[in-house]
Amino acid sequence: MRILSGIQPSGALHLGNYFGMMKPAIELQEKGEAFYFIANYHSMTSLFDAGERRQNTLEVALDFLACGLDPKKTVFFKQSDVPEVTELTWLLTTVTPMGLLERAHSYKDKISKGISPNHGLFAYPVLMAADILIYDSNLVPVGRDQKQHVEMTRDIAMKFNETYGQTFVIPEPQIREEVAVVPGVDGQKMSKSYGNTIEIFGDERAARKKIMGIVMDSRTPQEPKPDADKNLAIQLLKLVAPAKVAKDFEDRLCAGGLGYGDLKKALFEHYWNYFAAARTKRVELAANLDYVKQVLRDGTAKARAVAQQVLKRAKAASGLD
Repeated sequence: MRILSGIQPSGALHLGNYFGMMKPAIELQEKGEAFYFIANYHSMTSLFDAGERRQNTLEVALDFLACGLDPKKTVFFKQSDVPEVTELTWLLTTVTPMGLLERAHSYKDKISKGISPNHGLFAYPVLMAADILIYDSNLVPVGRDQKQHVEMTRDIAMKFNETYGQTFVIPEPQIREEVAVVPGVDGQKMSKSYGNTIEIFGDERAARKKIMGIVMDSRTPQEPKPDADKNLAIQLLKLVAPAKVAKDFEDRLCAGGLGYGDLKKALFEHYWNYFAAARTKRVELAANLDYVKQVLRDGTAKARAVAQQVLKRAKAASGLD
């Protein structure tokens, strides 16, 4: 089984990235052949500073390795180091119906939030399809918000196969429903686009301020809160605290007597402790960048070996050989 996933270097990685993609990806590296890439081509739809993209790409590599990605078990590389993916994107574009792209939830959501549309943002699902199909991927772990993109990949692959004969493996999405969408500090989906994130490796003082600033309702500590499970701090606490601890806080909030300030303090402490070992590992990796860059070079060589074979197959099927 080949597993494929990517993450954008569009800014500092946050809890949404970690629980929505990184943690399940790291767990899956024990269960199959994992191909994980830094999606720097995709970041070009929203980030327009070359230096920032270059730095973010390095930061993502450090973050992923610090959080437990094992280069002995995983093919880890930069998307832009595999030029075959953009060539395959054109082949797929020619069989992709406009209506399919127009129905993309992600595109419509970003436009509704005031993000300026560009062709890259509109055609994002085709490049994502190429990312998935060029490695003969079987399984794609994604957040619930990305499920439609994997379904679109399946549609595009089937359309190509119908047109030119059996060429591509049809991938399956894998979604961990319990943490598929991580809420941000404002209650929306946690996203750099919305400015509501809690960073994985954020500054301690800034992270504490952000967590203590989560807005709650005006009920007093003594009032019972039967909707405690919907409380934003409780939802985040369930991600970073042991289940028994999170349940205890939820029960106390439900019964009444637990102040929101105390709840948010507990959330910060558990968040900070959760990533303590990873913070130590990241410092070690940052002091050895030659190793990090070699990991990416090795991953690129393995990824291109597969991509070249799949692209050759697709070109032959479509009469481009």
